[in-house]
Amino acid sequence: MERGDAAFAELAGRYDRLRPVDAGWWEILDALVEAGRLEAGRVLDIGCGTGRVVDVLARRGARAWGVDSSAEMLAEARGCRPPGGGFKQARAERLPFKDGWFDAAVMRQVVQHLELDAAFAEAARVLCPGGRLAIATFHPDHFASVWVAQVVPRVAEIDRARFPGPERLAASLVGAGFGEPEVRRLRQAVTLSRAEALERLRGRFISTLHLLSDEELAEAVARAEHELPEPVESTLDWVVLGAERP
Repeated sequence: MERGDAAFAELAGRYDRLRPVDAGWWEILDALVEAGRLEAGRVLDIGCGTGRVVDVLARRGARAWGVDSSAEMLAEARGCRPPGGGFKQARAERLPFKDGWFDAAVMRQVVQHLELDAAFAEAARVLCPGGRLAIATFHPDHFASVWVAQVVPRVAEIDRARFPGPERLAASLVGAGFGEPEVRRLRQAVTLSRAEALERLRGRFISTLHLLSDEELAEAVARAEHELPEPVESTLDWVVLGAERP
């Protein structure tokens, strides 16, 4: 959600194509469902993007809502039309829902864009007693192994500063009123064709690439065209947290 809205406005129309659902996506979703008990009841996806998580949860029987600060991403999401739920434009630090309305909430690949303490306090406010918040984000070790950082080293530098580690997340959750979170780490091997990797790089498929100048990106693409192997192999290093509101 609070993710550099101009970047996401520009990216929205091609977001799902450049970041397709695959086996790894489903593995992280299943980990989030387990951590947050997202199978039923009212569930809020904070930073919902194009609405894929909301769509799946609604199909599984939850009354799923999504919020995002990007109007363009929400325009893509509204094609999902989840039964019993819907989408609203809002920031994580100011959710447009009454106290205790949701049974669970989820944040997938969004915490790096948030004012953590305020966002977690808002999540706690809209959750009922016993409600759970599930979070998936990259572990700090991720940035040494992911392929895009190998061809654009400044991506690793930028993202190490952007992404809060599990200790910071846990401290902020407890400070917002959640119990001590359960923490799980997941590593995924990823294989892309060289053409797929180049398409993603040229399309600025992650928000970090929108922080580079056009000149920096062009240099990175030129370097990748010469250096990327076939296939492109790397590792995604995730951390999944689940915390309960007492």
